[in-house]
Amino acid sequence: MVAHQRSLFAMGDPAIDAGATVERIALDERSWIDVARNWLRGADAMLDVLVDTVDWRQGRRRMWDRMVDDPRLSCWYRDGDPLPHPALAAIRSALAERCAERFGTVGLNYYRDGGDSVAPHSDRELRDLDDTLVAIVTLGARRPFLLRSKPRQGSGQKRSIDLAPASGDLLVMGGACQVGWEHGVPKVARAGPRISATWRWAQKPPGYRARATVISGSAFVVGVVVVVGSVVVGSVGGSVGGSVGGSVG
Repeated sequence: MVAHQRSLFAMGDPAIDAGATVERIALDERSWIDVARNWLRGADAMLDVLVDTVDWRQGRRRMWDRMVDDPRLSCWYRDGDPLPHPALAAIRSALAERCAERFGTVGLNYYRDGGDSVAPHSDRELRDLDDTLVAIVTLGARRPFLLRSKPRQGSGQKRSIDLAPASGDLLVMGGACQVGWEHGVPKVARAGPRISATWRWAQKPPGYRARATVISGSAFVVGVVVVVGSVVVGSVGGSVGGSVGGSVG
């Protein structure tokens, strides 16, 4: 494992910097992403705790005609589940205040080294909705975080952006970002450990259901993601181990 070069900013007790500068990048007429550098202080200290205490699991997914291991570890929580660090609840509250929306449960993805990755994708349960929020806080090593536009009808051109979030940086993908854009974390030759903590929100009439692939442990099943009011709350009737399928970076 490559040692992660730490900064004094990322050590100490986790705390949100309410005065952090937020840059909004317009991706297209319906999609945007907010970037707040150094939004969470103490992110490296939080990484250390989560690496040691979370019940990390490696999912499996179908690729063509065979099942393969996910090249990273994950853990997703339901509302009411005990969280492995008190800062996770504080971050969710801060995001709700900042965005004026109530986010769903947290999901954690652990990239152990440069060989762990996630392919370009859009979130399955949000990709047909044009008013969504996906908030990602990075803990640990800086890695490429690539956004690329999906080809539009009549045009084969794609636009690509690398946001490369560092430890403590906040990204919020908004609007129709999951409809027209894909995001991914590619493999790199060398990298230290990185965790991404993710929260979601979606605007949809009560009772909306969208089919989504749910991956947990060694199972691969198709479940149903339920949006109650405007909060993505999870899967029903088919998930194994209570995980909500999601490949956010």
